[in-house]
Amino acid sequence: QVQLVESGGGSVQAGGSLRLSCAVSKYTSSSNCLGWFRRPPGKEREGVATFFSGDSRPYYADSVKGRFTISRDNAESTVYLQMNSLKPEDTAIYYCAARSCGASGYILHPNLYNYWGRGTQVTVSS
Repeated sequence: QVQLVESGGGSVQAGGSLRLSCAVSKYTSSSNCLGWFRRPPGKEREGVATFFSGDSRPYYADSVKGRFTISRDNAESTVYLQMNSLKPEDTAIYYCAARSCGASGYILHPNLYNYWGRGTQVTVSS
């Protein structure tokens, strides 16, 4: 049973930075692939960033490419999301999630992810 706990959310002004962390229990890179999602107010959950299985290359949604960086510390079972140049439209509840690395489909499709954290709020003021 994989358990995920997010932290690091808060309020920042547009153009600022924030780093989110997700502590992962029972993490194995060969079996569970980690990613970040978000739910803006009044909108559907959307993918943000994750890793490809195999070579573990990062993959980003177009909306955050060049501004956000996903990374992980396998020894400490933690995944991070560094968010720079934040915009008001980045305001959302951010979730970390884990999928089976063998699942087939779009890599940021929420239905591929079996385990979810409870979320952390990020608010960007204009």
